[in-house]
Amino acid sequence: MNSRARLVDRPSKFDYSRVTVTFDSGGDACTGWLYRPDRPTDAPVVVMAGGLALPREVLRPLAERFAEAGYATFCFDYRGVGDSEGEPRGLLSPSRAVADWEEAVARVRELDGVDARSLVLWGHSLGGAHALSVAADDPRIRAVVAVAPVLSGKSLVRARPLPDVVKSLAAGVRDTVQSKLPRLGPYTVPLAGDDTDGALVPDTSFRGAYRRLTSIPDVPARSFLVLSGYQVSLDDVACPTLLVAGSYDDLAPADGLADEAADHPDATVLRVPATHLDLLDDEGTLDHTLVFLDGLFG
Repeated sequence: MNSRARLVDRPSKFDYSRVTVTFDSGGDACTGWLYRPDRPTDAPVVVMAGGLALPREVLRPLAERFAEAGYATFCFDYRGVGDSEGEPRGLLSPSRAVADWEEAVARVRELDGVDARSLVLWGHSLGGAHALSVAADDPRIRAVVAVAPVLSGKSLVRARPLPDVVKSLAAGVRDTVQSKLPRLGPYTVPLAGDDTDGALVPDTSFRGAYRRLTSIPDVPARSFLVLSGYQVSLDDVACPTLLVAGSYDDLAPADGLADEAADHPDATVLRVPATHLDLLDDEGTLDHTLVFLDGLFG
């Protein structure tokens, strides 16, 4: 893993322009950055979002590289994350996130200077799973790039000792009740931590990697409940799909992604010697993604 090539060089800002674009989702204003490449005009467009409450700033290096390569890119924050409005902050709700994706896609289709007929979804972690859900319901999506997609909440909630599962679900019930009391507000847990603080992801290595990207947020504990039965499949995804799997990823195991893709001829699995968060700045992953996109639009 230590020999992995990371994204280090930033492209020239003469290669693209960036503007802030907002859109409404559920009555809240969501914020994103639209990158337009210097050429071509009316470029294919990649709609991007992360997962696990990561703000769009973390995806900025990737968005810049897509723009340098000639792809317009819209990188947005979910409700309750980053610069977007929405309460409670940091709630990991697949239904809310998918609605945000749908509104983001609708907004991009209204914009000038992009080819909305050549629209690709790019998502990481839970965002990769959400992108697949959106594509399954929208036949106009040209392709999906799902990087370390968490297709099952089992990897986040149930993959821990039974007593900890019980504690996690109890914390979720507490938050659900407590959040209805204005004087108390939501009951939160760290998104990442060790196995003693009730974190959503109780992994010290993951905590360290997350902290290198951005500060670790607290998330409403009801996230345990909404994720416990979460499941996404490729069955209704009809467009070309690139699944990027990290060989050292415990949240989105590579073998599970390969099994999911086995019966779907339009799905390609790329295995990378990386962890869940490593894939966000992996040069090889970006190179393969651009080859995939160029094969569609080149």
